[in-house]
Amino acid sequence: MQTEPADDLATLARAVREGVGRLNWRMRAEADAPAPGPAALAVLSRLHQGGTHTPGELAEAERMHPQSLTRVLASLAERELITRTADPADGRRSLIDITPAGLRTLRDCSAAREAWLASALERTLSPTEQELLRLAAGLLTRIADS
Repeated sequence: MQTEPADDLATLARAVREGVGRLNWRMRAEADAPAPGPAALAVLSRLHQGGTHTPGELAEAERMHPQSLTRVLASLAERELITRTADPADGRRSLIDITPAGLRTLRDCSAAREAWLASALERTLSPTEQELLRLAAGLLTRIADS
């Protein structure tokens, strides 16, 4: 009996979700120091890569509810990892930027996790598997950004 393509894709989707979830959990566990949560790190990364955003732009880009983003932004501002200034073009809106402390936090979190992951890749995967994972990483990014 042959499986249906939809069943194959559902099985693949489940395997990818489980693998990404376990890897994400493990990378958080391997961090040297307590880090901001995943949503806060995503916001810091978005600000670092894309520059100044309004809260609405951040919510849309990160696919977050505005209420959830409000809590994340308040926490980041309290820790002085972001700044919030009035938009000169529209005083009702805020402009959000990453601070030097926010960039240091993002880099420190990324460095610790990436060091663990690089070591795990070297220990666990053959060069051919590493190349396959390099290709898969690009595909995962495309899917996430779609």
